Amino acid sequence: MIAFSLTFPATAWGLEGFGPWTLVTVRIVLAALIAGGCLLARRVPPPARRHWGPLAVVAFGVVVGFPALTTLALQTSSTAHAAVVVGLLPLTTALCSALRTGARPSRTFWCASLAGAAVVVGFAVQQSGGAPNRADLYLFGALLVCAAGYTEGGRLARVMPGWQVIGWALQLSLPFALVGVVVAATHEPLVLTAHGVMGVLWVAAGSQFLGLVVWYRGMATIGIPRASQLQLAQPLLTLVWSVLLLGEHLTVAAPLTALAVLACIAVTQRSRG
Repeated sequence: MIAFSLTFPATAWGLEGFGPWTLVTVRIVLAALIAGGCLLARRVPPPARRHWGPLAVVAFGVVVGFPALTTLALQTSSTAHAAVVVGLLPLTTALCSALRTGARPSRTFWCASLAGAAVVVGFAVQQSGGAPNRADLYLFGALLVCAAGYTEGGRLARVMPGWQVIGWALQLSLPFALVGVVVAATHEPLVLTAHGVMGVLWVAAGSQFLGLVVWYRGMATIGIPRASQLQLAQPLLTLVWSVLLLGEHLTVAAPLTALAVLACIAVTQRSRG
């Protein structure tokens, strides 16, 4: 969660020097090179044919879809607002897992998850003046594709190490990202700033690779539904980073919403399915 909580502030830094599509494609290329080096160093054989379909879902949802949609959202949304909206991700992941794997968490689990989701939706609507804006639509789309990627990645992490799951998903995305870098760089301005470079390096190495390595391992260990609810802590952590790193000023509703959502974590983690 610490790695993921820095994603939005680092993306905001990256947008200071990179266009949105340049940022997304460079992020994928750098992460894929790191992962490819690890796969080569360990001489890991390619996955079995039956695993490539789920890996494609991971690539589409986690490697491409979520970064692209959240980056577009952060062009007009504050990191604090985006972080709280993404508090819906645990519920969408748990729902996706239940549909895909047949997991059956307890009634208490679902009640706590729905309560946290309701708080987040209420916050998003209140902050958007009564109706979701374009940034919120990007963020809601990001939730759906990321939940699918988390679910498939969590399933794969039961049969292969988590770092190989994200590593091979990144290799699938690399050819498309390389083309994307060339196209985006010719259409978007590029200004190399200290914040921009640090932001890109973090979202590539920390968010796109290292964070997902330990995340998928955790999901395989304690189960996708319960692991997903730990991500309810991410909005609160991101709010802290948005103040410390970006100097954002929070409304009273933001930390109160994050704390209310955080309280739901304790309930979901104590429940038994």
